[in-house]
Amino acid sequence: MDKLRSMEVFVGVADAGSFTAAARAFDLSVVMVGKHIAELEQRLGARLLNRTTRRQSLTEIGEQYCEQCRQILAHVQSAESGALAMRSGARGNLRISAPVAFGSALLAPRLPIYMAAHPEVSVDLELSERISDVVEEGLDAAIRIGRLEDSSMIARPLKPYGMVICAAPAYLAQYGAPATPADLARHQCLDFLHWRRVVRWKLDAQAAPQPSRFRSNNGQALKQMALNGFGLAMLAEIVVAEEIADGRLVPLLSDYLPPLRPLHLIYPRGRQATPKQRSFVDFVVEHFGLS
Repeated sequence: MDKLRSMEVFVGVADAGSFTAAARAFDLSVVMVGKHIAELEQRLGARLLNRTTRRQSLTEIGEQYCEQCRQILAHVQSAESGALAMRSGARGNLRISAPVAFGSALLAPRLPIYMAAHPEVSVDLELSERISDVVEEGLDAAIRIGRLEDSSMIARPLKPYGMVICAAPAYLAQYGAPATPADLARHQCLDFLHWRRVVRWKLDAQAAPQPSRFRSNNGQALKQMALNGFGLAMLAEIVVAEEIADGRLVPLLSDYLPPLRPLHLIYPRGRQATPKQRSFVDFVVEHFGLS
């Protein structure tokens, strides 16, 4: 027999004072009520009820066990109510991960729109270039740049991730603008700190920039150095879109840029999505998905 059901019936007998009243309350036969009580007593190895022809009363062990059953059943009911509430609307803590540039320049500025639409959702946003383990770290979703490895994740394609090479007008006035990748050899090229040597500024076979005076693992830091005239920067379009639009940075070598990189929103497969996860997926696809 189901243990929780037997506990419910036992508490019902204690409250109603008889098997007959409990049977009516649970729509069971009196015999079935007796079987539930007998199952518990056999499991516990102790009598729970003192039985008379007219009424049942709890034994000392029965009183203690009945109180504990009440607490357990209350916790179960609370857990079920909480689960049903979460299924009925977006609520709870949403944990997401995104690359630094995308997360800070695009996702974070739009998150207030999502949170205003879902006031019962709180958000933990981790910005990092580290490839997080979505399942192991308990994330609801993550943004990934580049080719995806085969996995059990569901992947929703987003608008591709483009790069741009740019420099401040003051730098170009002093050093001139490169016309081809071969010209990079006479320019200061600001480096991303974790670029592999074989990737660094490899626009074509002729690209051979000199060692950089400044390197960083952060696109915002590289952008600030470029804005201050310290060299050329190769950054995500989203990081410098505003500065290019207002003329503080000038795009260069547009015919030699690296190919667009795929961008995906991933989330676990095989578990039923909660409303908060579904609502976030819909939000990201709406704002950043392929049109």
